[in-house]
Amino acid sequence: MDLMGMMGKLKETQQKIEDTKNRLDTVMIDEQSNDALLKVTLTANRTIKSITIDDALLEDKDQLEDYLILVLNKAIEKATNVNAAEIDAVTKMDMPMIPGMEDLFK
Repeated sequence: MDLMGMMGKLKETQQKIEDTKNRLDTVMIDEQSNDALLKVTLTANRTIKSITIDDALLEDKDQLEDYLILVLNKAIEKATNVNAAEIDAVTKMDMPMIPGMEDLFK
Protein backbone atom coordinates (compact mmCIF):
# COMPACT_ATOMS: atom_id res chain seq x y z
CA MET A 1 0.00 0.00 0.00
CA ASP A 2 1.40 3.39 -1.04
CA LEU A 3 0.95 5.38 2.18
CA MET A 4 2.33 8.66 0.78
CA GLY A 5 0.07 8.40 -2.25
CA MET A 6 -2.92 7.74 0.00
CA MET A 7 -2.06 10.70 2.23
CA GLY A 8 -1.85 12.93 -0.82
CA LYS A 9 -5.18 11.59 -2.04
CA LEU A 10 -6.70 12.19 1.41
CA LYS A 11 -5.50 15.82 1.43
CA GLU A 12 -6.84 16.31 -2.09
CA THR A 13 -10.22 14.84 -1.09
CA GLN A 14 -10.39 17.01 2.03
CA GLN A 15 -9.80 20.07 -0.17
CA LYS A 16 -12.55 18.96 -2.56
CA ILE A 17 -14.89 18.54 0.42
CA GLU A 18 -14.07 22.08 1.60
CA ASP A 19 -14.65 23.40 -1.93
CA THR A 20 -17.98 21.55 -2.05
CA LYS A 21 -19.04 22.96 1.33
CA ASN A 22 -18.19 26.47 0.10
CA ARG A 23 -20.21 25.90 -3.08
CA LEU A 24 -23.16 24.62 -1.02
CA ASP A 25 -23.29 28.05 0.64
CA THR A 26 -24.53 29.32 -2.72
CA VAL A 27 -27.14 26.56 -3.28
CA MET A 28 -30.50 27.86 -2.06
CA ILE A 29 -33.32 25.65 -0.80
CA ASP A 30 -36.80 27.20 -0.88
CA GLU A 31 -39.66 25.77 1.15
CA GLN A 32 -43.13 27.05 1.94
CA SER A 33 -46.28 26.08 3.76
CA ASN A 34 -49.02 24.44 1.68
CA ASP A 35 -50.99 27.71 1.59
CA ALA A 36 -47.83 29.77 0.87
CA LEU A 37 -48.34 31.97 3.94
CA LEU A 38 -44.85 31.18 5.19
CA LYS A 39 -41.75 30.86 3.02
CA VAL A 40 -38.16 30.14 4.00
CA THR A 41 -34.90 30.05 2.08
CA LEU A 42 -31.74 28.46 3.38
CA THR A 43 -28.44 27.30 1.98
CA ALA A 44 -27.60 23.65 1.41
CA ASN A 45 -25.32 24.13 4.44
CA ARG A 46 -28.46 24.84 6.47
CA THR A 47 -27.98 28.57 7.05
CA ILE A 48 -31.30 30.43 7.01
CA LYS A 49 -31.22 33.27 4.48
CA SER A 50 -34.80 34.55 4.60
CA ILE A 51 -38.19 34.01 6.17
CA THR A 52 -41.31 35.59 4.68
CA ILE A 53 -44.46 35.64 6.82
CA ASP A 54 -47.85 36.63 5.45
CA ASP A 55 -49.66 39.18 7.65
CA ALA A 56 -52.51 36.68 8.16
CA LEU A 57 -50.20 34.56 10.31
CA LEU A 58 -49.34 37.47 12.59
CA GLU A 59 -52.77 37.30 14.20
CA ASP A 60 -52.24 33.81 15.65
CA LYS A 61 -48.98 33.25 17.53
CA ASP A 62 -49.55 29.49 17.99
CA GLN A 63 -50.31 28.98 14.31
CA LEU A 64 -47.23 30.99 13.31
CA GLU A 65 -45.03 28.94 15.62
CA ASP A 66 -46.46 25.70 14.18
CA TYR A 67 -45.86 26.93 10.63
CA LEU A 68 -42.27 27.90 11.44
CA ILE A 69 -41.52 24.49 12.92
CA LEU A 70 -43.07 22.57 10.03
CA VAL A 71 -41.62 24.63 7.19
CA LEU A 72 -38.16 25.00 8.73
CA ASN A 73 -37.95 21.27 9.42
CA LYS A 74 -38.93 20.45 5.83
CA ALA A 75 -36.37 22.94 4.48
CA ILE A 76 -33.61 21.64 6.78
CA GLU A 77 -34.37 18.06 5.72
CA LYS A 78 -34.12 19.02 2.03
CA ALA A 79 -30.89 20.94 2.62
CA THR A 80 -29.42 18.04 4.60
CA ASN A 81 -30.22 15.61 1.77
CA VAL A 82 -28.60 17.89 -0.84
CA ASN A 83 -25.57 18.42 1.41
CA ALA A 84 -25.10 14.71 2.12
CA ALA A 85 -25.48 13.74 -1.53
CA GLU A 86 -22.89 16.30 -2.63
CA ILE A 87 -20.34 15.38 0.05
CA ASP A 88 -20.91 11.63 -0.54
CA ALA A 89 -20.32 12.14 -4.26
CA VAL A 90 -16.95 13.78 -3.60
CA THR A 91 -15.77 11.20 -1.06
CA LYS A 92 -16.94 8.15 -3.02
CA MET A 93 -15.50 9.45 -6.28
CA ASP A 94 -12.06 10.20 -4.89
CA MET A 95 -11.35 7.82 -2.06
CA PRO A 96 -11.13 4.08 -1.76
CA MET A 97 -12.77 3.77 1.64
CA ILE A 98 -10.65 2.29 4.40
CA PRO A 99 -12.54 0.96 7.43
CA GLY A 100 -12.91 3.78 9.95
CA MET A 101 -12.00 6.54 7.46
CA GLU A 102 -15.60 7.51 6.69
CA ASP A 103 -15.74 9.32 10.05
CA LEU A 104 -13.22 11.86 8.75
CA PHE A 105 -15.70 13.13 6.18
CA LYS A 106 -18.58 13.99 8.50
